[in-house]
Amino acid sequence: MVLTSADRQPVHVVYGGAQLFKAETPARLGTLALDLIRNYTPDAESFSKCLGFSGSPYANTVFERTIAKLESEPVEDFRIDFEDGYGYRSDAEEDGHARSAALALQKVSKLPPFIGIRIKPLTELSRARALRTLALFFAELNALPDNFAITLPKVTVPEQVAELAAALDRLEAERGFAAGSVKIEVMIETTEAIFDASGAVAIPKLIEAAGGRCRGLHFGPYDYTASCDIAAAEQRLDHPACDFARNVMQVSAAGRGVNLSDGPSTILPIPKHRGQLSEQQAAENRAIVHRAMRHHFDLVQRSLANGYYQGWDLHPGQLPTRYAAVYAFFLK
Repeated sequence: MVLTSADRQPVHVVYGGAQLFKAETPARLGTLALDLIRNYTPDAESFSKCLGFSGSPYANTVFERTIAKLESEPVEDFRIDFEDGYGYRSDAEEDGHARSAALALQKVSKLPPFIGIRIKPLTELSRARALRTLALFFAELNALPDNFAITLPKVTVPEQVAELAAALDRLEAERGFAAGSVKIEVMIETTEAIFDASGAVAIPKLIEAAGGRCRGLHFGPYDYTASCDIAAAEQRLDHPACDFARNVMQVSAAGRGVNLSDGPSTILPIPKHRGQLSEQQAAENRAIVHRAMRHHFDLVQRSLANGYYQGWDLHPGQLPTRYAAVYAFFLK
């Protein structure tokens, strides 16, 4: 695995709404991923054929390693989400979920190697809510998990990153956690996060504003393409506008000790039909799931080829194709 620092970089980050997070969530994701393989690609031949590398010398190895990975460590990084995956709820609801998610986190029998939360943006509209959620979550933590990070979305100016860093300074001191132990991941999903109002490249200033806490830059393709006035039907991870933004991220972050993460595919391997299925319905389900699996596999391979060794996953059915793509890429 190619890293931007001496530390391990997870190959993905799985996002899940805070309202759904339970102590068993990480393990459950692995179970669901294995179920998808058993139902739709139960052996090395069907798996490699679906993903486009049937007959390759590494087909069996990729399948075996993917199964073993899902059984031993199905999630490398998990982000408890209070933003897009959560939505806007009443203050009472979000207060409750901030507390319950923190309590559930401490009951996870085997934590992913990396974990954290995504708060709402530090804009005028949602700043107070974001900081309150952060404070309530920390108030319930007895200990800080290893490799814990706060993901800050929709960043437009360095002051937003600096405000989060200052809030973490206070919370670490209040809770008795080591200073600087909580890291920040900055989401690059606005045009202002690429070039600032003066026309200068914005990313070095965003990294600097984190005061040494910035662990990574995560690309958000859908908000970014929307900010470029690209029509909704054309907003996709492999759009040329996204390639441009990722190239700027790469060049401007080089040598600064931060990892880069690509965005997600929203085409999910979810079957259309449920319950007792006819032969035709079963075949349609299989075709839908196979198309989504191949699409995700190809996008991950594309990211890897372009030097992005991490990406978002939104569904347990994307875990098999994430790991398969990584194994296949490096074995090849």
